[in-house]
Amino acid sequence: MSKIKLVAFDLDGTIGDTIPLCIRAFKKAVTPYIGHELSDDDVIQTFGLNEQGMIGSIIDTPHKERALEDFYTIYKNLHEQMCPRPFPGIRELITDLKQSGIIVALITGKGSKSCDITLQQFDMNTLFDKILTGSAERNIKADSLKWLLQSYHLSAYEVVYIGDTIADIMACKTIGVDCLSAAWGVSEMAAQDLVRHNKNVFYDIPSLHNYLLPQ
Repeated sequence: MSKIKLVAFDLDGTIGDTIPLCIRAFKKAVTPYIGHELSDDDVIQTFGLNEQGMIGSIIDTPHKERALEDFYTIYKNLHEQMCPRPFPGIRELITDLKQSGIIVALITGKGSKSCDITLQQFDMNTLFDKILTGSAERNIKADSLKWLLQSYHLSAYEVVYIGDTIADIMACKTIGVDCLSAAWGVSEMAAQDLVRHNKNVFYDIPSLHNYLLPQ
């Protein structure tokens, strides 16, 4: 493995088991404005956009801002109950990477406000060297990775991205960055899908730790 100089992490499903929280908060926020409850799949179809884009794809403009504020309140209130802490070992991994002189970034599809709520809850709001959040228009993870390469004057082989979805793998492929797939929070079926698209799949955080920082 080449010398890695920057490790970027996804947030939802990679650093913490926040996806069920996102789905429930989104459903509770939009239901009063659309008159029926969305299915989990309906919500998942909006993933990749930030919360402004997710809500805008479901709700008409007059109610969009109110639904968005409702979402933030519900998301924050549910967070402590549903997902109070990150996955065990993830904070230690990030700390060890930084102590080894590696730049650690966060690239998430979340908007800045929901990202901040989660990082505050996890007590990780000062842990990352750079935080890049999502767009209301489209999935911009590839653009964010490209920005990191340019800003830190790095080659693609000096950077890895850790994420839990096929979309993460595809974003990395477009710019030649290796994706290390996080399977510790996904279903067995989702893990099998990751394996079909990526040779670097990790089922637990200690194995990823050993890969990035071999003894």
